[in-house]
Amino acid sequence: QVQLVESGGGLVQAGGSLRLSCAASGRTFSTAAMGWFRQAPGKEREFVARVTWSGGSTYYADSVKGRFTISRTNARDMVYLQMNSLKPEDTAVYYCAADSRNREIVRITTTAGYEYWGQGTQVTVSS
Repeated sequence: QVQLVESGGGLVQAGGSLRLSCAASGRTFSTAAMGWFRQAPGKEREFVARVTWSGGSTYYADSVKGRFTISRTNARDMVYLQMNSLKPEDTAVYYCAADSRNREIVRITTTAGYEYWGQGTQVTVSS
């Protein structure tokens, strides 16, 4: 079992930055691949970024590539999403998710590929 709690969301102006954190508890965290998803009002939840269990490989949605960075510290059971050059279209609830079944595969972008989810944190980017 893995429990996930996101934090760090808020209101920021376009062009600004935010750093989201995901605190994980549970024995399987350090062996799980981790991902970030987001969901805007009236839209489906979409993939943002993923990092393998070792932290050695990352993968990003085209819409955030070059602006967002996912990282993890297994020693502290934390996953981060550094978001720079934010745009109004980045406004959404951001979710942290864990995948303990395919921990070495980096290109898993569907919600079905993750077993555990946090409650989400709101990010609002004003124009």
